[in-house]
Amino acid sequence: MDLEPRSRSWRGLRRYVDLVTEALGYTGQAFHVQTESPVSAYIPLDERMPTFPDRDVALLWDERHGWCGAIETASGEDLIVVAYLGTDVLPSPRKVARFASNLVAGAGSGVTDPPGFRTADADDDLADRLAEYAPNPELAPTR
Repeated sequence: MDLEPRSRSWRGLRRYVDLVTEALGYTGQAFHVQTESPVSAYIPLDERMPTFPDRDVALLWDERHGWCGAIETASGEDLIVVAYLGTDVLPSPRKVARFASNLVAGAGSGVTDPPGFRTADADDDLADRLAEYAPNPELAPTR
């Protein structure tokens, strides 16, 4: 799925990830969103996992597997996934925040196998679900 820039689904994804960062207690836009397939998001966490105290931790989301927790590598390689939330491709921001909190507390949150909610050529309602998070442009402040 590719999201058209400034489309309702694109704006919804950005707002959804912003709501997750707010649920985590973060301020500002400390995240990255990729709108080309596979659509994904990255949120660095301030905390570290007790099992990897020397590694930075991040939350990752993608359109196929939903949310996961991952640790950064020292060499700049791909992040290493340690657990998937595994409940829905687009769970509530509060549920994602609880998952992250349990993850960094070492509470064994999530599942180890990728859930595979969607395939690369999925024809489902994810774009519509993302669009539901889009802020109403009529209510946006003008500059």
